[in-house]
Amino acid sequence: MSTTFASNQSGAIPLHVIHSDGAEEQLAALGGAVASWAKVNGFSGALGTVLMVPSDDGIACALAGYGTVAKRARGRFHGGKLSASLAPGTYTLSGGVPADEVEEFALGWLLGSYRFDRYAKQSSPRAELIAPEGIDAKRVEAMVAGEFLTRDLINTPASDMGPSQLEVAARDLAAKHGAAIEVTEGQALLDNNFPMIHAVGRASADAPRLIDMRWGDAGPQLTLVGKGVCFDTGGLNLKPGVSMGLMKKDMGGAATVLGLAHMIMALGWPVRLRVLVPAVENSVSANSFRPQDILPSRKGLTVEINNTDAEGRLVLADALALADEESPECIISMATLTGAARVAVGPDLAPFYSTDEGLASGIAMGATAADPTWRMPFWEPYESMIEPGIADLDNAPKGGFAGSITAALFLRRFVTETESYTHFDIYGWQPSPAPGRPKGGSGQGARALLAALPARLGLL
Repeated sequence: MSTTFASNQSGAIPLHVIHSDGAEEQLAALGGAVASWAKVNGFSGALGTVLMVPSDDGIACALAGYGTVAKRARGRFHGGKLSASLAPGTYTLSGGVPADEVEEFALGWLLGSYRFDRYAKQSSPRAELIAPEGIDAKRVEAMVAGEFLTRDLINTPASDMGPSQLEVAARDLAAKHGAAIEVTEGQALLDNNFPMIHAVGRASADAPRLIDMRWGDAGPQLTLVGKGVCFDTGGLNLKPGVSMGLMKKDMGGAATVLGLAHMIMALGWPVRLRVLVPAVENSVSANSFRPQDILPSRKGLTVEINNTDAEGRLVLADALALADEESPECIISMATLTGAARVAVGPDLAPFYSTDEGLASGIAMGATAADPTWRMPFWEPYESMIEPGIADLDNAPKGGFAGSITAALFLRRFVTETESYTHFDIYGWQPSPAPGRPKGGSGQGARALLAALPARLGLL
């Protein structure tokens, strides 16, 4: 797989993108020989189809079907299918893609080269693309590298991606960009007032920890907080097997903020970036935290545990409280937090909550970065649902209604000093293959944030 565009233009194959509407005229403009070859082979410009056009000494050009506007609107990353289906070689885009779609086309092409090959090597050569004119190639490459990091972290099973290995991944990223990193682990969590991170992770053989990475020494402060539950058994409220099968992805929030952090650092944003990852495994042991336990938190709020499988909001709460103590310009949390969010919007949309109207408006434009999102409300009439009476907060309100909203309201209780707080309740998984998105781990919301944050942080 490749995170960069082809650099050698010598011998590049022209790639002509053909729309279904008006295909005959577009093919005729390429010459009679090309039009005849397309007709003989039944090429009509249908979305995702390809045709190599031979010459006397090799390949004259390649044709790629781009379908109709209506067909394209039902998906994204159409360039990703082409990079997987064209013959190996280097291609140069020779028209046919509307100017406002070229960057997404190129982004999809690179994303389509992804292969998770840690355990089964895949060495087949791929079609490469020269960066089309008019796009910000550095930005596209940064987005691709960040997304591939996210995918690799999520796809790695918990046997090789527990809290200690997630720490190694964060340290590797810090070293790559010259960031500072500190880790608070095990008993030190209690000594430094992170009681809920410790409580959730203490039953695991791989000690719980809080990863704290900082980069940049000037500019507005941006703090990213990612849920790093490396595997979630459900704790004593043990998940059934069918629900436990994908729980290696329960650190998808951590994987996504690390991917976004790479994008920001690779692009050299003039910001003070902080990344907080509470990394734990929610396991079952003699010292597991229990239903009906009441836990203290860093913020001073007490939390009644009514379901040990609602653990992600607990570890995030301590990390958010720490982030809030500095009152940064923006705090953003990302987590694979609730099944309710999947029921509401499915796996393809990333629901988010925000106290910041300006940033929320920018995020909602994430479709321009091929990163669709959907804003959800911090619905204050539901606040009473997270107040159990015996403690300040309830980690799993009864009734089953509005599960994603009540989780977001729970987290908001731990951000009181920072005006701009945004929370993403992501899925982090592509359930079936699609152009640019193979089945498996998937980042959500990072590109939308990359597009929206510069205006909010005054970087434009």
